[in-house]
Amino acid sequence: MSLPLGPIVRIAAHAITSQIKGGKYPLVLMLEPLLRCNLACPGCGKIDYPDAILNRRLSYDECMEAIEESGAPAVSIAGGEPLLHRDMPQIVAGYIARKKFVILCTNALLLKKKIADYTPSPYFTWSIHLDGDQPMHDKAVDQAGTYDVALEAIHLAKAQGFRVQVNCTVFNDANTERLAGFLDLMTSLDVEVTISPGYAYERAADQDHFLNREKTKLLFRDLFKRGAKGKPGTGKSGGGGKAWKFTNSPLFLDFLAGNRSYECTPWSMPLRTVFGWQKPCYLVGEGYVDTFAELMSGTDWDQYGVGKYEKCANCMVHCGFEGTAAREGLTRPLEFLKIGITGIVTDGPMAPDIDLSHQRAAVDVHATHVDQALEKIKVADPEGYARATR
Repeated sequence: MSLPLGPIVRIAAHAITSQIKGGKYPLVLMLEPLLRCNLACPGCGKIDYPDAILNRRLSYDECMEAIEESGAPAVSIAGGEPLLHRDMPQIVAGYIARKKFVILCTNALLLKKKIADYTPSPYFTWSIHLDGDQPMHDKAVDQAGTYDVALEAIHLAKAQGFRVQVNCTVFNDANTERLAGFLDLMTSLDVEVTISPGYAYERAADQDHFLNREKTKLLFRDLFKRGAKGKPGTGKSGGGGKAWKFTNSPLFLDFLAGNRSYECTPWSMPLRTVFGWQKPCYLVGEGYVDTFAELMSGTDWDQYGVGKYEKCANCMVHCGFEGTAAREGLTRPLEFLKIGITGIVTDGPMAPDIDLSHQRAAVDVHATHVDQALEKIKVADPEGYARATR
């Protein structure tokens, strides 16, 4: 990842100091200040809520409290679509004033209209949602024309001096040749890509196109084979691709290709949402608490993760495993350097995977949390609740 010097120093200092102290610590605050979106992607499990919940917003003060509570050096703002939040420019400015590195995730449908509300900064990045080339992306979001809007937004933001990256989620119907071409295009635009397999949200409308662990490894090996020989984050064995630019750690990419057996580090990217702090992680909602301290001390972390809980069985998503890769990079820097120099192995035996035979069965708790949230809204904001439920 090619960040400006200021954010790199602050993030690295936080990670090294926290590692020396020991214990659990966050690297990135995941923030969902609203859940409403102007798209309805079939693979999304974040927007299936009643209007009374979709109308909720975290306030500016709540957003600032979240970063202070967690102590994370960076924040990734998602949702929902964060540009629908009227206070988003103030929220971003508040984080930048605190020298927190801000990644503002957007589908870019509103970026052209809203971009004047933001100022380029070494501590600010637009992260634009693009799940591959035009046919791949427009299918993933179930709306024609979104790819063209996003590509226009990339050019606009870069022309105005903003740092831009792309967030690319991969599903089991991904065409690796076309995905490689998409990565070539992003490289030619000098845009880094955060790439990750999709997570099988239990509430997602489309349950047929999520990757399992075996398919994830095979897909990423095939993809990385198409990269340029010996380049970080690309295949070891030839191919005509360019030196693709990823925000991901080379160790995480090596994990996606099946060369490392990782357990997730869910507390490395804790989620603050309109419900509260989500237990245990960004992807799995098993309960909510009011404070970050409660999240850290009141979560039975040993109950979650691959091999422990059925909902985690196929997860290889960056928000769970980048923290593990970061920790290995700190404790085994030669491994980090080796992958960065030689590239990712794309053939031969894979690392042994985690045994799933003893995992506990999934528990459906979604309806309970929705009912509890609605009851709180009804008490706190009866007029808003009445309007939303008419």
